[in-house]
Amino acid sequence: MEKPALVAVDDDPGVLAAVARDLRREYGRDYRILQASSGQEALAALAELKLRGEPVALLLVDQRMPGMTGVEMLAKAVGLFPDARRVLLTAYADTQAAIRAINEVKLDHYLLKPWDPPEEKLFPVISDLLDGWRSSFTPPFEGVRVLGHRLSPESHRVRDYLTRNLIPYRFLDVERSEEARKLVEATGEPKLPLVVFPDGGPPLSCPAGPELAERLGFQARPGRPFYDLVIVGAGPAGLAAAVYGASEGLKTLVVEAEAPGGQAGTSSRIENYLGFHAGLTGGELARRAVAQAIRFGAEILHPVRAVGLRREDPYRIVTLSGGAEVSCHAVVVATGVAYRRLDVPGAERLENAGIYYGAAISEAIECGDRDVFVVGGGNSAGQAAMYLAPHARSTTILARSPLAKTMSRYLIDQIAATERIRVLSGVTVSEVMGASSLEAIRVRRQEAGEEEVFPASSLFIFIGAHPHTEWLRDVVERDAQGFIVSGTDARTAAPVAAARWLETSVPGVFVAGDVRHGSVKRIASAVGEGSMAVQFVHQYLAEL
Repeated sequence: MEKPALVAVDDDPGVLAAVARDLRREYGRDYRILQASSGQEALAALAELKLRGEPVALLLVDQRMPGMTGVEMLAKAVGLFPDARRVLLTAYADTQAAIRAINEVKLDHYLLKPWDPPEEKLFPVISDLLDGWRSSFTPPFEGVRVLGHRLSPESHRVRDYLTRNLIPYRFLDVERSEEARKLVEATGEPKLPLVVFPDGGPPLSCPAGPELAERLGFQARPGRPFYDLVIVGAGPAGLAAAVYGASEGLKTLVVEAEAPGGQAGTSSRIENYLGFHAGLTGGELARRAVAQAIRFGAEILHPVRAVGLRREDPYRIVTLSGGAEVSCHAVVVATGVAYRRLDVPGAERLENAGIYYGAAISEAIECGDRDVFVVGGGNSAGQAAMYLAPHARSTTILARSPLAKTMSRYLIDQIAATERIRVLSGVTVSEVMGASSLEAIRVRRQEAGEEEVFPASSLFIFIGAHPHTEWLRDVVERDAQGFIVSGTDARTAAPVAAARWLETSVPGVFVAGDVRHGSVKRIASAVGEGSMAVQFVHQYLAEL
């Protein structure tokens, strides 16, 4: 954090220099001394400090200035830094105005000019005020801030992007936060959401993923034209392949379309992963894996999408979004799966405005005193319900079948022991309702055919998944659902694929994790397949 600022404002250059000199001599070690020659200049500087999240401890302002008096300037400054101590510099003739300002702008003190000697007339007053400021000062949040509307789809998109990429941020709802409104005004009423960065650079208005990635310093371009191994997808399978490939000396590139961690990275709690007896979040697992892969020398590009693959023996060429291409000897496809969309009236219109797909982590804190629903009967749904329950007024799981059919026993037991979670099985959502955000859902009981409407502010969907493989259409063999077949399951596979059961119908192109036909759909198995794929890559490279 920058040193707190002491701001001196006076239109007389000689007086301003003298004030700044005395303040710097006495307080320069612990505070920054800033100067402004007018009220307008001072307010512009304060708005910039507010935007950067830097604290202001004291305002020392001359009363008689052209264009804007000291009291007028302090009245405007209160909205930006309400806790900053306020001191007015006055001539003897202005004392009545200073006294009135005590009530008008909650003036802390006024000083008569001249203040010599400062050791007697300036420093004791300023020191006392600064002691009071420090006693109540809370250091500002020093990360990314997102200003927007809570139920705005664009605000959710930005927040979810930051959450999944493990970027700490603070969300300020412009409808409830005076600080947010002041920041928005200070930047000229931009289109929301507005993303403010701690480095003091220009904020981004309603940014797309690539804009955010560039400002956050993510790598978006490959560092070389050729790699031994290109891994498409940075979920558990892809990151495991990156760790093993890079650690074993392969020049390794990982291409991720959204955020490292994949679908697993959105998991609010993983409690059955080997070696973590207390559990861990999907984001934490992704963070550790990314750090491990990078430490061994792997490059990770994101958000960058693989949009094509072609064979030019002995090379495989991967086309990236934006038109760039990178060549390699071997490819591991680990693109995972995405949650299926809820196909009922109103669902598409209210997506990210009360209806969310695997986004419990970024939205949980906004669910206080609200009724939320989770649709699905698998582990992801159970983990989301357990994560939401402490925040929401009530949490209801809506499942087609009894939870025992698809959910791990430990989660079922935890849900049963949580009073704020109820389970309705044998039901489906038939309609969602709301004007600009979710207000209610219609639930159908499958056996009786009866319907009931529930008030709802948030609906989290976990109803199965479909693979990310359209970019490989007509390149590798897929099953009817789009999952990639491999080994002896691939009808067109080369004979050697029987020994390399993760190899696809194209030699040198391997598949791992949930995107593979017949995979177990568990994080541990995805990690195992990612590591095993690298061993098959070594066998393939040895035959070139």
